[in-house]
Amino acid sequence: MVRFQIGLSRLRGLLAVSRVALAVRTAIAAAIAWYLAPFVPFAAAEYSYYAPLGVLVSMYPTLSRSARSGALTLVGLAIGIALGFGGIALTWMGAPGIVALALVVGLGVWLGGIESLDTGRDWIAMAGLFVLLLGGGSPDEYSISYLVTMAFGVLVGLFVNLLLFPPLFLQEAADRLSNLRDAAARHLHDIADATSTNELSEDYLEDVVRDLNQTVEAVSQAVLDADESSRANPRARRRRDARDLNARRLRVLERTVFSIRDLTDVLSRAAGPESVAVPARELLTDAIHRTADLIGEPLESESGPERLEAAAAALERYTTAIDEVTTDTGSKAMPSAVAEDVTAALCLRRMIDASRPLV
Repeated sequence: MVRFQIGLSRLRGLLAVSRVALAVRTAIAAAIAWYLAPFVPFAAAEYSYYAPLGVLVSMYPTLSRSARSGALTLVGLAIGIALGFGGIALTWMGAPGIVALALVVGLGVWLGGIESLDTGRDWIAMAGLFVLLLGGGSPDEYSISYLVTMAFGVLVGLFVNLLLFPPLFLQEAADRLSNLRDAAARHLHDIADATSTNELSEDYLEDVVRDLNQTVEAVSQAVLDADESSRANPRARRRRDARDLNARRLRVLERTVFSIRDLTDVLSRAAGPESVAVPARELLTDAIHRTADLIGEPLESESGPERLEAAAAALERYTTAIDEVTTDTGSKAMPSAVAEDVTAALCLRRMIDASRPLV
């Protein structure tokens, strides 16, 4: 049963609506490109199969990515075609064909190091090789047909992507941000529970940081994808507020996770019999719990202001206890322990301040 669930989770991407929609749009665009390719000017009908290929290289989940990829692919093709003509020129001058082939492929791979070409880099050597080997006695006709038909496929892909429900990932990004919010709050509650019993494990804290780092990375990419899907997308005209809100939430959660990492680092160093002073430990535990409640509060929640006030009050009680410890001349608290208490308070203050704009 467990193996089945793991296998199903690995196939979850196949069931995503965005992936199914992309497959449908690509299939429709490829069929249209193949059907219309024989009517493309300046291109021989026998090379119509390059039109569906042009669709494939330009179909990405977002419009802006599709346009960029298609344009850079055509640039790479043009460079490769030029290399192919150079190889043909070498053979006309008497150079062995194998030498011309090696030079075309070698130069194509070398020019593929131009990072700004992005997806177009992979097509330089391929286009040069095709022109050299398949151009035959009329490389100019083949090259023009190759480039024009591919460009036609790219245009068809862009139009289909634009007309058939262009993807917009703003809600998906919002959901991922909510998942990150819940994960941060859950981890903070667990940290608070472990702090109350002074049973913090360094391995556990490392697992918390690793999980949050991976989640932040995935969520950040989701927000970037959502932002990219909004560009040149007619569906995004009335969703600018959602786009801005996602950006604000990401900034808040990034600052929150950064502070959680600092807090775990402080608690990891302080773990042991001389960690947070016992009178203040309960107050620290309560402050972490109340901060976790604030972070985990959904957007536009009516209880948000109450959570904010409770977190700030709990932190104030904890900082007051720290002050009493530092001013108590009879206290046996170590200076390093007091410094760690203060740093923990500072981490919680940063989390509360980061969440304040969303309350």
